[in-house]
Amino acid sequence: MKSQKKHVVLWMVLVSMGLISLASRLAVAQETLEVSPHVPTVATYSIVAFDPQNKQWGVAVQSKFVAVGAVVPWAQSGVGAIATQAFANVTYGADGLDLLASGKSASEVVKILTDRDSNRDLRQLGVVDAQGGVATFTGLKAMEWAGGKTGKNYAIQGNILAGPGVVNAMATAYEQARGDFGERLIQALDAGEKAGGDRRGRQSAALLIVKKNAGYAGQNDRYRDLRVDDHPDPINELLRIYNSHKTLFPPQ
Repeated sequence: MKSQKKHVVLWMVLVSMGLISLASRLAVAQETLEVSPHVPTVATYSIVAFDPQNKQWGVAVQSKFVAVGAVVPWAQSGVGAIATQAFANVTYGADGLDLLASGKSASEVVKILTDRDSNRDLRQLGVVDAQGGVATFTGLKAMEWAGGKTGKNYAIQGNILAGPGVVNAMATAYEQARGDFGERLIQALDAGEKAGGDRRGRQSAALLIVKKNAGYAGQNDRYRDLRVDDHPDPINELLRIYNSHKTLFPPQ
């Protein structure tokens, strides 16, 4: 009885968060509870990318989910970057970076991680490797609209989106963007939001960029590690923080 009550309470929380509608998502909710009884979906859109000119790898992400930066973005200088989302498997982050460091390509990493995950149909993943090779994965049961797109040195993915126009707009914006790497990543997020973004709304955003010895005091590679955990306009707030961060730590 206690277990059943916990399931009912969690289901109600998911409904209140806009993850599941009362009328049409009961079956999905039940499956979700069985697979991941304590973890809400990280419905979001993200871009992983490589800047070959400046040897930087980065992830930018926005979601109607509190503190998305604590879950989705992973990166390591000289290795690559990863975005893990939907019913996020956070082990994809550390394990994926280890695989990239061992010499696996982005496509190989996606295949290895998803092949060994029995719940892969619920996941979404984007990877860019050390050479700028990219891959994106969307599980067959990711909540619609869900999908991804790749281009030169970048991969974009999202779920519970307004439609495919979100990832298409992000790709176009990134390819046409001007400015430094961080600005281009944020411009891609902004284009996704203007194209409809996350169907549930917006709440948090994050930017992670790594570069060798470019972190604080040159002691690590976390060049830009910025998060907006809960804000009514997270992308513009992320841009404000980014510009402030650049004032204190000028571009390298």
